[in-house]
Amino acid sequence: MRIDAHQHYWSIERGDYGWITPDIPVLYRDYLPEHLKPELARHRIDRTILVQAAPTEAETEYMLGLAERYDSIGGVVGWLDPAEPACLSQCSRLRQHPKLVGFRVMIQEMKDAAEWLTPLFIEHMSYLAKQKIPVDLLVTASQLNDTLRLLEQAPGLQGVLDHLGKPRIAAGELEPWRSQLAEVAAHPGMYCKLSGMVTEADHQAWQPDDFVPYVRHAAEVFGPYRVMFGSDWPVCRMAAEYGDVVNVLLSALPGSWGEPEYDRLFGLNAKEFYQL
Repeated sequence: MRIDAHQHYWSIERGDYGWITPDIPVLYRDYLPEHLKPELARHRIDRTILVQAAPTEAETEYMLGLAERYDSIGGVVGWLDPAEPACLSQCSRLRQHPKLVGFRVMIQEMKDAAEWLTPLFIEHMSYLAKQKIPVDLLVTASQLNDTLRLLEQAPGLQGVLDHLGKPRIAAGELEPWRSQLAEVAAHPGMYCKLSGMVTEADHQAWQPDDFVPYVRHAAEVFGPYRVMFGSDWPVCRMAAEYGDVVNVLLSALPGSWGEPEYDRLFGLNAKEFYQL
C-alpha cells in the first residue's frame, strides 16, 4: 500500500483557517478529496494521512467526517494543545473515532519555549508517550534544540517531525539543523516526514539540487525504517505541484536505496507508525 503521509483538505467558508487569506490566492479556495483524486491516481497513492490545518477541535471533527465518506483517507491527525487543561479529555473523546490515528502539536506557533516547556505541557506529552499515541510535531529549525529538551522530559514519545523540522533551505543553511536533527533521530521513537521542503525553499527559483543535502542527511540519521513521504498538498502549491514534490524527493534520495527502502518510505513506515 502506497501512502501519502501528510496532506490537507479544507473548506474556506468554515472560517477557522486564519492563516489562509486572500493574500495567498493559490490556497484561498476549497481543497477537497475530489481535487486530489487525479494526483493520487497518477502517482499510485492508495491512502493518505489527512493532517489538521486549523487549531480547533471543530476542524478535527470536520476531517473525521470526510474520512467517513472517502476511503482514500486512511487516517486523520487531529489538533491537540497540550498546554490546555482539557487536553486529555479532548484526546480521549476524539480517539473513539476509528479513523483518528494521531494528533499534531503546533509548536511552530509557540514562539517562546516557555510557552510549551511547562509542567502541564510535559505532563500531557508524557501521557501521550505512555499511551503510544502517535504525535506529529510541527516545529521550525530554530526550535529543534528545545524539542530535544521536550523529548528528554517525555521519554518514549512516538513522534514524527513534520517537514524535516523545517530547515532554512532557501538560505542554504545546514547547521545547526544538521546536528540537532541527528540528536532527534537518536530517540528511537522519533520518525521524520520528508515533506514540506519546496515551501521552505525559494518558491520561485528552487532547483532539485537544493534539497539533496537535507534529504540525504535525514535519510542517513533516521534510516529507511523511520522516514515517510508526505506531499503537504495543497500547501506545496505555493511553490510546486504534486508531481514536482514527488520528483524532488526521488531525485534527492540516496543512490543506494532500492525497492525495499522505497516501499518503507512510500507506505510501510506510515502504516506502522499510525497503526493503520
